[in-house]
Formats: sequence, C-alpha cells, structure tokens
Amino acid sequence: MNMKSSVDKIRAMEEGGIVLSSILKELLDISVPGISLLEIEALAQKRIKEAGMTPSFSTVADYKWATCLCVNEVIVHGIPSKYQVKEGDILTIDIGLINKTYHSDTAWTKVIRSPTSTYRIPKDVETFLAVGQLALKKSLHEATSGNRVGSISKVIQDVVEGSGYGIAKTLVGHGIGTTLHEPPQIPGFLKGSVEKTPLLTSGMTIAIEVIYAMGSPTLCYLDDGWSIATKDHSLTAVFEASVAVTDGEPFILTPVPFAR
Repeated sequence: MNMKSSVDKIRAMEEGGIVLSSILKELLDISVPGISLLEIEALAQKRIKEAGMTPSFSTVADYKWATCLCVNEVIVHGIPSKYQVKEGDILTIDIGLINKTYHSDTAWTKVIRSPTSTYRIPKDVETFLAVGQLALKKSLHEATSGNRVGSISKVIQDVVEGSGYGIAKTLVGHGIGTTLHEPPQIPGFLKGSVEKTPLLTSGMTIAIEVIYAMGSPTLCYLDDGWSIATKDHSLTAVFEASVAVTDGEPFILTPVPFAR
C-alpha cells in the first residue's frame, strides 16, 4: 500500500471509528434493566444507517445483525434476542461498521444497573472488569512500529492471568481494513517468544481484543450455533479497540472511555 492509500485508509477508519464509538456509547447508556437485546440491535442498525455507513458484521456469512450482544457467560458472538437484561447482568456490546470500504471494530462490557437503583456492583465484578480495561489500555501502547504482535499479546496475558483470570486462547484480535478480519491474528497470550511473532509496521491497522473469563476459559457453543460461552458458566468480558500502528504513539481509531 502506497503512502496516499495508507493515509486515505486511516482517515476513513478514523472517521468511521469516531461514529462507531459514539454509537457504542449510546448503546451502553440505554442498556438498563428491562431493555431487550433486540432493542439494542435496532438502535445500532438505525444509527449506522443514519451515518450513511454499513454494519461490518453483516459481511460475515449468514450473520444478519449489526451487533454481537453477550450476557454473563456468553463471551462472543451472542446474537440479539428478546431477552431483557436485568440488574446485575454483565453485558458486552461488540459492534463494527464500514466507512468508505474500510471497517472499524470495537467492544465494551458493563454491568447492567438502573441509574436510580441502590444496587451495588459486587467488588469482585468491579475488579474483574477493571483488569480487562487496564489490559486493553496497556496493550494499545504496544501498537507501535518496530514492536511485534507478541508485545501486545504478552501485555494482555501478564495483566489478565496475573490477576487470576482466564484468557480465551481460541479467540483473538485481528488485522482490520477492507475486510473485518485480516492478518495478523492478535492473540491475548504469548506462545513462544515475542521475536517469532509478526512485526508491526507503520500504517498497519489492527483490532486489539481482551477476551477473558472470571473462571475457566474453556468454551462451548450454545444451541443457537453462534454464541460461545464458558463451560463453567463463569462471567466473561471483552474490551476491544481498533488502532493504527505508527512510528510514535499508536493512533486509536475507535476512542474508548479511558481515551476520551
């Protein structure tokens, strides 16, 4: 890819990423007790269409939704349903869109509670989610030219497993651009040495994902054929951002709460 093409790609992904992050924030804000997953999905579809953009996930074969909505033990690929979230549920919203042929992808996990409720989030759940956010924040800083994919993977693993949680090793981050999933894969763990993993170069665009469980990360498919959940029914979370690799500070394409 020449310099102009790279600049055009990053500009389009930045534009789409800002819209995507705004939509994600709105979806998280409306996710309160009593709302159904289908209602969250409908708003996502509406906002993406209003922006003149296209849902990324609709490019996945046989997937017709704009979001993946995962509750409690469902870690990825949860399909929107009539289920109404309730106070204390853990909800992950994963969403992507296409702007000018380029994809952006992001995800965030929250605890469902009413703004007026006296419900207090359990301390162990607060800690669990804080660890994932920290892992994403620290791993994003590794997305700089000259580093390697393993630099990102090691940071995620050190933070998550170092806190006693389980990395979902069969689920990974990925390159992103004119297709939703591109090389290289970005695992949340390091197998072997950093030096044997792909080199990061300026202009690369990747989606870094922290995908983990409070208990065992052993996973299984549910009956809907899409949703993947923990076998031991332990709580799960995903924190994801798309980022452009640069020669200096990484350029976050989908601003996340701690980067706003």
